[in-house]
Amino acid sequence: MSDAASEAAPPVGRRINRENAAFGLLCGCGVIILGLAAACARFYGPWGSEAILVGLFLVWGALTIVSCRVAVAAPARRALVAIIVVAVALRLIGLLYEPMLSTDIYRYIWDGRVQAALINPYQYVPADEALRALRDASIYPNINRADYAPTAYPPVAQMFFFAVTRLSETTVAMRLAFIACEIAIVWLLWDLLRSTGRPVVLIAAYAWHPLAAWEISNSGHVEALMVALFMAGVWLLVKSRRALAGVAMALAVLVKPYAVLALPAFWRPWDWRVPAAVAATVVLCYLPYIGIGTRALGFLPQYATEEALSSGDAFWPLLVVRRLIGDVPGLFPAYVAIVLAVLGALALRISFRGADWRGVRREGAHPAPDQSLRDITALIIAGLFFLSPNYPWYYLVLVPLIPLGGGAPAWTLTVLAPLLYMWWWPSEDPRFFLWKSVINVALLVALLVTVWRARSPDERSDIRG
Repeated sequence: MSDAASEAAPPVGRRINRENAAFGLLCGCGVIILGLAAACARFYGPWGSEAILVGLFLVWGALTIVSCRVAVAAPARRALVAIIVVAVALRLIGLLYEPMLSTDIYRYIWDGRVQAALINPYQYVPADEALRALRDASIYPNINRADYAPTAYPPVAQMFFFAVTRLSETTVAMRLAFIACEIAIVWLLWDLLRSTGRPVVLIAAYAWHPLAAWEISNSGHVEALMVALFMAGVWLLVKSRRALAGVAMALAVLVKPYAVLALPAFWRPWDWRVPAAVAATVVLCYLPYIGIGTRALGFLPQYATEEALSSGDAFWPLLVVRRLIGDVPGLFPAYVAIVLAVLGALALRISFRGADWRGVRREGAHPAPDQSLRDITALIIAGLFFLSPNYPWYYLVLVPLIPLGGGAPAWTLTVLAPLLYMWWWPSEDPRFFLWKSVINVALLVALLVTVWRARSPDERSDIRG
């Protein structure tokens, strides 16, 4: 249709034309994303091609942002169908290849096998002679830290590993189980979007995101289970089922402990129900494994040392200060104290929102669902900034929060997270200072822009003078 004919068309016709154009662009983005996903396996290899892989992930992430903007303008029903079709295809592509970027999934299968032999998974390292009869040629040789590390995964993860491996002890079966968790995530996200008045097509922010699609369907990370339980907790909180929400969040923490960052958003001053529900859940889940005492913590304490958490070398803000002034005595404890103070102040502000020091709320002061979602997102973003994880998949918990209030800061962290795969350069910097700098500086810029845009036009003009 020519420009003149388009201008002469009735308003309904122009709207349909715009919707059709948006749908076509959405489908085009989907096709390109599928091509990028297929290329990921083709271009990855052991000789420095991480740069190509990361480049593909970054383009894929940028196209996901564009897709979400376009999907809102497309016909909702057709857009949803396209989003689901592409999301399923992305998972199938990931399943075609054995895990490329991580060997964690082999430990999951091993832990399930050990439990099936009625052995506590925290009791022995895989290389222990007591487990010789369980070794095979496909799983055991691929286990990382097999000769010195007992499992690091908490009880709920262990229960999941056991259940899945009773069906099949293969990487495909484990990844299919994690994709089943993704179905729950997408449904919960869809309902949260609908109930908060947001376009449901924004499920594309999760369904097409490279972290969600690749880290689960190919690498097979247990974050899929953690995020599913995490989102169940968020959903229950929005539905005003606070105690059950606390249980769901405790289960998420017992898959991956850093989910604890969001717990303050679930507590209200002097309300004993959520802390009691969390404590009871933790105790009940540890009971089957507690027979070996503190060894049931597994490799977690040693992991903190190995990943430079106990020395502070993993934390980007602290690394910046050390590079500026050197490692002065007491700097690491001071950093820990500052982080705890900042996160504690944020937690108290969220918990006491609309209430006095006694916890008494003003009439109508209970946080709206939107506010609760923003609070949870703020806690996760703040925690990830201070922790500055060493691995991209730790940012997965933020992906379903993108369309629920995460916005530009959440997009920034999750789209740039694959930079952490650039472990090979600079090789003298094993804590990825350069790439963490890019990620966290970009986050700070995104936060500043978000705050600036949140100001009213009058406030902005006042600042301009």
